[in-house]
Order: sequence, then C-alpha cells, then structure tokens
Amino acid sequence: MDIKAKIEEIVNKVKNDKDFAAKFSADPVKAVEGVLGMDLPDDQINGVIDAVKAQVAGGDLMEKIGGLFGGKKD
Repeated sequence: MDIKAKIEEIVNKVKNDKDFAAKFSADPVKAVEGVLGMDLPDDQINGVIDAVKAQVAGGDLMEKIGGLFGGKKD
C-alpha cells in the first residue's frame, strides 16, 4: 500500500467533501480506516491522522510520516 498516496487521498476528501470532513472531525479513526479499507495498529492510524491534519493545515507530509511504517522519508 502506498501510504503517502492514501494520505493525499484522505486530505483531498477532507478538503473537498464536507460530509467526509465532518466524519473525519467526529471520528478520524473510522474515517481513515474506511478509506484505507483495513484496520491499522493504533500508532500507525494515529500517525496517518496526524499527517492528514498537518496536510490540511498546510504542514509537511513527509515530516509527519517519516518512519511511521519502517521506511525512510525519501
């Protein structure tokens, strides 16, 4: 799974779909897992949520997901 692409997909949904944005705001874990189509361990799902929130706020995606899944930030 290309986690960076999934995070970008979620960011776009948050920015462009008011219903999804409300769902993400109310229950980000369920919203993210719904897009990913799978359950993730808490540390990984929270990392994805933080990365989405950072992107929506204009932050650096790679800084947030750097080593989240054991990979490098390149």
